[in-house]
Amino acid sequence: MTRIVCVAGARPNYMKIKPVMDALERRGADVILVHTGQHYDESMNDVFFLDLGIRTPDRYLGAGSGSHAQQTGRVMAAFEPLLDELAPDAVVVVGDINSTLACALVTAKAGPLLAHVEAGLRSRDWSMPEEVNRVATDRVSDYLLAPSPDAAANLRAEGYREDQIHVVGNVMIDTLLANLDRARQSDVLDRHGLTRGGYGLVTLHRPANVDDPGALRGLLKALGEIAGRCPLLLPVHPRAADRLAALGVPDGIRLVPAAGYLDFIALQDAARLVLTDSGGVQEETTALGVPCVTLRENTERPITIEEGTNVLAGTDPDRIVDTVDQVLDAPPAPRCPALWDGRAGERIAAVLLDGGTARTRPRPTDLAPAAGHGPQ
Repeated sequence: MTRIVCVAGARPNYMKIKPVMDALERRGADVILVHTGQHYDESMNDVFFLDLGIRTPDRYLGAGSGSHAQQTGRVMAAFEPLLDELAPDAVVVVGDINSTLACALVTAKAGPLLAHVEAGLRSRDWSMPEEVNRVATDRVSDYLLAPSPDAAANLRAEGYREDQIHVVGNVMIDTLLANLDRARQSDVLDRHGLTRGGYGLVTLHRPANVDDPGALRGLLKALGEIAGRCPLLLPVHPRAADRLAALGVPDGIRLVPAAGYLDFIALQDAARLVLTDSGGVQEETTALGVPCVTLRENTERPITIEEGTNVLAGTDPDRIVDTVDQVLDAPPAPRCPALWDGRAGERIAAVLLDGGTARTRPRPTDLAPAAGHGPQ
């Protein structure tokens, strides 16, 4: 029996790892779920496991918070002896958080095959810690599991071999489609006194947006103007709670506690539009056909702009307001990329279980000379 360790560590991972685990177990693999503990707040952790029906992790590393170096180092130190004990055939890491990179580095040195779900996503913004994590993780992975053709094109441009790259679709959408009916039965709209299409939904958590008081103040100014036309609901991410409390929010913006997965999907599904700095929300709104305005200067998910409902507004307050006005006046037509069909997990399982166990991780000489870790 093939033994595969699946790693999760924070909210963005949970929706991605569930379809992979389910598909592997249906095909008879011995799946061990390792939770690094990067997110330990109940609102960002336990409620998502409950909503998604994820089983209790087999191992919990308890990494906790800290600087990037501290968090990455703690995960590596805890994962290394565990990997030696479990001796899996392969390890699956997802996304671009610190836990992703930490477990990828340990696996690459320990010997098991390494698969990266969401390989090839690129913002080309090296001020984003996530960009460093995803590029470095791809570099040491054997299986590069890309969610879309643009991600695969990025990998080819960086010199990865064709036999490493697999376009499998979007696992986030597997989870969304599997839970959409349940989410639509949620009473979250009634709890918050909302009506379908009668509000905008906001999420803010990126360090560049919430850690700098000046940047956050500018975003709140823009949101205040938008709220005059469309009332806004802002579920507060733990990262931003203290800063929002210190600055205060304009009239028309309502702060509520962070939502669980089902409630948050219901809030997205019923919103007139969504304003976000989250990569996952760009994907979920595209699948739901809900207009999305991204409060960032770049996105690692350009397919949500080219083939979805996402519009990139940047962080300049005036530009954000103008962009939202245009979206409210002429919402983008719903479009959904190919392979965002709820079967990405099955494709990943097929790659891992039918692809053999030959080492595919590139040696330095396997990559084209132009490949590298600098800005592309």
